[in-house]
Amino acid sequence: MNHPSYTTSDFDFVLPGELIAQHPSPERSASRLLDGRGALPQDRTFRDLPTLLEPGDLLVFNDTRVIKARLFGVKRDTGGTVELLVERVLPGTREVWAHLRASKSPRAGQVLSLAGGAFEAEVLGRTGPDDALFHLRLDGDPFALLEAHGHVPLPPYIEHADSADDAERYQTVFARNPGAVAAPTAALHFDDAVLAALTARGVQRAAVTLHVGAGTFQPVRVERIAEHRMHSEWFDVPADTVAAIAATRAAGGRIVAVGTTTMRALESAARASAGGTLAPYVGETDIFITPGFEFRVVDRLITNFHLPKSTLMMLVSAFSGHAHVMALYRHAIEARYRFFSYGDSMLLARA
Repeated sequence: MNHPSYTTSDFDFVLPGELIAQHPSPERSASRLLDGRGALPQDRTFRDLPTLLEPGDLLVFNDTRVIKARLFGVKRDTGGTVELLVERVLPGTREVWAHLRASKSPRAGQVLSLAGGAFEAEVLGRTGPDDALFHLRLDGDPFALLEAHGHVPLPPYIEHADSADDAERYQTVFARNPGAVAAPTAALHFDDAVLAALTARGVQRAAVTLHVGAGTFQPVRVERIAEHRMHSEWFDVPADTVAAIAATRAAGGRIVAVGTTTMRALESAARASAGGTLAPYVGETDIFITPGFEFRVVDRLITNFHLPKSTLMMLVSAFSGHAHVMALYRHAIEARYRFFSYGDSMLLARA
């Protein structure tokens, strides 16, 4: 899967800090769209998307819902401050896995008083890869407590505290299944007007669910790509979406993934299926898509601009070609596109 001639440095670029979007565009679909399907980039706005797709194409969205995963509190016995970022709510329980910041890591059995004493969490121990996460038991339903007392988990490069505007805009208009700690950002540009125009154009829609983890923002810290260890995320590719993809293929339409998370879900399901034929799948994925990867499902990709040296830079380079993607990024920087979660987007074709 890994192309031996590429190293992490091949996916680096210099980004002026002022191009990192700190706030969303005033209207979702007023953001810019770089059409990178051809040899030469075309500057457009996101409202143009319906004209760039064909009747019979299928857009596949990630319908995950971002939870208010960031919490502040203290250790009940010492008063030491803690900051939590819930990575995962364990289904059917009051338990979560969380990243935790504190001057001294809490030990199993310690109790955290969170959100000004609104609720408590008991530390059960360490878990996850390299024991990097804390296993906690809350004293109520995690989803309800987070919704009432948590903060929007804005990415580390966004420098302002979360607001009511973020609670709305760092969420897609079709978010349905709670569990993500980062938004599927390519889908943030869609609004009711664009969705209506797509329907009028004859473009079909389907959904998968992938609960995006905080690991999506982690840079690759090793130079040899093959040594990087991917984080794991839970996903669900349902039967009706598999059927919609098969029907689209049979009719000659194209599969358009909205975002890298949708891409990861679809290609993970295809790799897990017998004979590589897409079948419904629910489970975990730590798929690492780098140049040389054989794509089995997706024909087009809508995606935002990603961090240097990130696994997502490697994914889009695998999809559209390394030289082409790096040229598109140079154009985007020269043309002053806005980058990262609240930034602009691009439309790519499979190389």
